[in-house]
Amino acid sequence: MESAIKKTLMDMMPLLIKASLTLLTVLLIVSMLWKKRNSPPGPWPMPIVGNFFQLGDQIHITLTDMRKRYGDVFQIKLGLMPIVVVSGFETVKTVLLKEGENFADRPNFYSFSLFSDGKSMTFSEKYGESWKVHKKIMKNALRSLSNESTNLSNSSCRLEEYVCAEASDLVQELIDLSAENVAFDPSSLIVITVANVVCALSFGKRYDHQDKEFLSLIDFNNDIRKAAGGGLLADFIPILRFIPSPSLKALKKFVKSFQSFIAQCVKDHFASFEENNIRDITDALIQLCKERKSEDKNQQLSDDQIIATVNDIFGAGFDTITSALLWAIFYLLRYPAFQDKIHKEIEEKIGCSRAPRFNDRKDLHYTEAFINEVLRHSSFVPFGLPHCTTVNTKLNGYYIPKGTCVFTNLYQVNHDNTVWKDADTFMPERFLDENGQIIKNLTEKVLIFGMGVRKCVGEDLARNEMFVIVATMMQRLKLVKSTKHELDPIPVYGLTSKPKAYYLVAEVRN
Repeated sequence: MESAIKKTLMDMMPLLIKASLTLLTVLLIVSMLWKKRNSPPGPWPMPIVGNFFQLGDQIHITLTDMRKRYGDVFQIKLGLMPIVVVSGFETVKTVLLKEGENFADRPNFYSFSLFSDGKSMTFSEKYGESWKVHKKIMKNALRSLSNESTNLSNSSCRLEEYVCAEASDLVQELIDLSAENVAFDPSSLIVITVANVVCALSFGKRYDHQDKEFLSLIDFNNDIRKAAGGGLLADFIPILRFIPSPSLKALKKFVKSFQSFIAQCVKDHFASFEENNIRDITDALIQLCKERKSEDKNQQLSDDQIIATVNDIFGAGFDTITSALLWAIFYLLRYPAFQDKIHKEIEEKIGCSRAPRFNDRKDLHYTEAFINEVLRHSSFVPFGLPHCTTVNTKLNGYYIPKGTCVFTNLYQVNHDNTVWKDADTFMPERFLDENGQIIKNLTEKVLIFGMGVRKCVGEDLARNEMFVIVATMMQRLKLVKSTKHELDPIPVYGLTSKPKAYYLVAEVRN
């Protein structure tokens, strides 16, 4: 009897295995269909390349148009990688702020590994306690430098000393180049001004504008920006990492050279560090790590992390502020009446006997409104850095698996007619109340620096720098656009968007 049962079971075994495999397959298919049923909608992707060819040259415009069809949450594919695109102020606020920790990772992009190798606070994909410590130290270092006294009685801190000196030099350069009343492209002057502020911030050193080391730094940054496209494509089509590519090879070379320069600067700072003389952000980072060393080794940064942090500050402070100032001058040339309004406010509030300072932001409301409108209208960082989900989550009812790459369409939010009246019109007055005071809760809706856990820690520094440079120019100069060249509002895209070349002459105000 027992042997008969065994024989029957043995005979049935192939059938049982087939039935089990069939059931398992059905369950997997049902599970996948269920998840797909709750996945965000989106355009049908092509094999291998995904939706690349559907996006066109102005990706932010295309994705803003797609929102009209698919809603605030939809999915595209770039190469082999699914990307969830998030639009709408409240939905973006959910991703960045309300449920920020669920979306706080960075995707494991190949280009990120080239820039940081996992040690960067900005590019690191691993959100957790170590990242939080890194961010805290970086914020404290910036705060420490902001409080560091200066030998100049008219500057409140080292940062202000550096920015005001460069703003004054920029004005003089603009005057000198305008001496023969021939229009010129000011972009190289803006690049040099911003680069010197970043060098002073990072290395405690302002360079002569013709210094070879200084000019090589600018060249490094420009070369990295031009070659970045090769790394970006390899993020989404992994096989490109292994195919010989001149642009990818150049990107690796430029990044390696730049990082070697930063590493040497940090090494020199360790050798010359003085506890009572904090020269720059590198010194501030070293000091904070020395103070924490005796308390908890997990509460400090490694030498490699300090190098990566200085690298982050240099990169972010360079390209972002350069783009912001180029757009500010573009709008001043396009709408010259705003120049007169800003100059009049400066005359009335602080006069022309001293240069503008960080603290004047609280009094120069129209100038602040103009800067906020530049940031909103240009939206020169249309997406910010991509995010990645840390857990399986839901967004507006859609299932988003852990590890999904998320783009936040900041351009769409900054041009959303439900948030901004006549959103496509450049209008600084939108940020002022009936008494001419800045409307703070409206400025907080301008999304350039992000919000929540991944918000840019250098936002205040960036705003202060932009304010002082714009106010200093408007206090002393009137910028006149060339009659031989048109202003083209269609931007040029790179790591950030910039206006196409324009030409001007600077006239000294009485």
